Amino acid sequence: MRIEYTGRAVILNPVLRDGRNAAARLDECEALARAIELNVIHGESVTIKRPRPATLLGTGLVERFAALVKALEADVVVINAALTPVQQRNLERSLETKVIDRTGLILEIFGARARTHEGVLQVELAALSYQRSRLVRSWTHLERQRGGFGFVGGPGESQIEIDRRLIDQRIAKLKRQLEEVRRTRVLHRKARQRVPYPVVALVGYTNAGKSTLFNRLTGANVFAKNVLFATLDPTMRRIDLPSGRTIILSDTVGFISALPTTLVAAFRATLEEVRVADILVHVRDIAHADTEMQKSDVEAVLEEIGFDEPPATLEVLNKIDLLDPVERDSVVARARRNGSEIALSALTGEGCEAFLEAIEQRLSENSRILELSVDSADGAAIAWLYSHGKVVSRRDDDQGTAHLSVVLDSTDEARFRGRFQTGAGRYG
Repeated sequence: MRIEYTGRAVILNPVLRDGRNAAARLDECEALARAIELNVIHGESVTIKRPRPATLLGTGLVERFAALVKALEADVVVINAALTPVQQRNLERSLETKVIDRTGLILEIFGARARTHEGVLQVELAALSYQRSRLVRSWTHLERQRGGFGFVGGPGESQIEIDRRLIDQRIAKLKRQLEEVRRTRVLHRKARQRVPYPVVALVGYTNAGKSTLFNRLTGANVFAKNVLFATLDPTMRRIDLPSGRTIILSDTVGFISALPTTLVAAFRATLEEVRVADILVHVRDIAHADTEMQKSDVEAVLEEIGFDEPPATLEVLNKIDLLDPVERDSVVARARRNGSEIALSALTGEGCEAFLEAIEQRLSENSRILELSVDSADGAAIAWLYSHGKVVSRRDDDQGTAHLSVVLDSTDEARFRGRFQTGAGRYG
């Protein structure tokens, strides 16, 4: 299924006056290229005042890069922008080498990193949607892949139509399979709600340190490395807060600027864990040169996902260990002033205890005293209330009913009623 890109790579980072740090964007693209084991031999940023419909770049830039590619004997040129199929085809002709854009690069990484059944399906769906629009161009790619899709023959127009139809059939099948996965996920989520523990979802830009924080807090062994998109499939673990209260912590796929639309759609099911979270924790790499733009990118994707009811949020300013002492003190002081921010280092553990306490506080913000009447013989319901809430008082009457005054937050109240209140007014 995957298209393999190997060899010596030249990277061109178009600067499109969008306020992003050009050097940071170039570094990110080089990291993306290295993630699929390309050997980056040259990279540079160039300002694009007026994007050209045919090639994105102006004639002079195309000619200069053609000479550079030839001199360096590059095997592939990576354009750090989304190219149209026409632009990609024209650049390949002018540069006389393979050209891949940012979308293709990200798809390659996702293809290499997806591990679960759902993740593999989602990546294939996104890759086929991307590839379908490039059938007229990508014949060397298709010939390399025809064992998977049944591509045969040469690049005649009729063959293109056959291949497009085969891809459409495969896309339809993948969508059916993903819908089945989605239904299974809903059933699992309903089962968790019956368990029930609050869900705290870690979100953030790729390589912000979500998996490192997840491992620090859970003791799990989720793949955490200084590479982009280290986590593609959601991972969930139970952990106990300082008070002993249990929560479910969820590590999710990292976001990135200009995330391909096909991937946003394909990974929507994965990101549904974010949509039903009780608390959303935005993990930021506060030491990154483009940290504010990364924050905006994450918020834009979250807005696209949509929430029925916006969850409580907490912002984690991670990697304070990489800041110089003056910057570090400034960030820590800022977080202390702002109740919605926590400064920490997931790597060293500094600030992690304060983070857990902040989670506890968020969960308790909507607490209220409830007067509940429970069957005295219903040990499970009573034990649940003692475990998840603070029982202020209890009185048992002669009719076998326990009357409890319990401090519960709105999340746990809903879970209690959903799990135990099978009849109207049973626990009022």
